[in-house]
This record gives sequence, C-alpha cells and structure tokens, in this order.
Amino acid sequence: MSVRTLALRYAIFAVIATLANLGTQRAVLHFGESGAYFAVAVGAGTLVGLVVKYLLDKRWIFFDTSTGVKAHGQKFALYSAMGIVTTCIFWGTETAFWLIWGSDAMRELGAILGLMVGYVTKYTLDRRFVFTDARLANAGGA
Repeated sequence: MSVRTLALRYAIFAVIATLANLGTQRAVLHFGESGAYFAVAVGAGTLVGLVVKYLLDKRWIFFDTSTGVKAHGQKFALYSAMGIVTTCIFWGTETAFWLIWGSDAMRELGAILGLMVGYVTKYTLDRRFVFTDARLANAGGA
C-alpha cells in the first residue's frame, strides 16, 4: 500500500473514531453538563473511540490477522498502553479549551486538535511496539 493510501485510510479511520468519541460524549452530556458529567463523557468517549480505532487499525492499517482472545487481549492491552500519552494530549487539549472558552463548540475543537496530534503520535508508537508481528510478516512477504 502506498504511503498516500495509508495516510488517507488512517485519517478516515481517525475521523470515524473521533465521531464515535464525540457522539458518545454528546450522548452523556445530554443528561447534564456538570464537571462530573464532563468527566464521564470524556472517559466514555475515549473508550468508544479506542475500541473503534483499534478494530479498524488492526485490520486495515497494520493488516494484523491474528485471532483469538489471547492475541486480541495482548494487542489491545499494548494498543491501550501506547494510547496513554496520546490520550493525555487529547484530554489536556479538550479540557483546556473547555476551561478557557466554556462552550461545547470550543471543547469539541480542542478535542479535534488534541486527537489529531495524538493520532499521529499513536500511529508511530503502534507501528513500532504493538503490531510488530504483522509488520514483519508483511515485510517478509513483500
């Protein structure tokens, strides 16, 4: 796959995961907008976005065909661990925009900017540390 195709595919998947994340946040914030609801919304949105992005990346970015609970569990744990730093970038940016401007539109803009930076960083970490067996298998077959 060309670098351009890979980048386009990764960007589309990032948009899909971002929409799933923000949609989940909006659903939670529908019930209230206090700090507690905000925290639950950010956490729930992050979890939904993480699962969606993992499934798409595993299959369509890294071409990882491993199956089974053990393989998925190990990879998802590593994938999640690589996301800790990138999630801090996302949460920090989203929270800063919410605290500074106090509006949903600016909170979501902060989330989008934080996710963009986070996803670029995450791809590099995942390629190097998570999907190494799939990468090696693809390199061997090329």
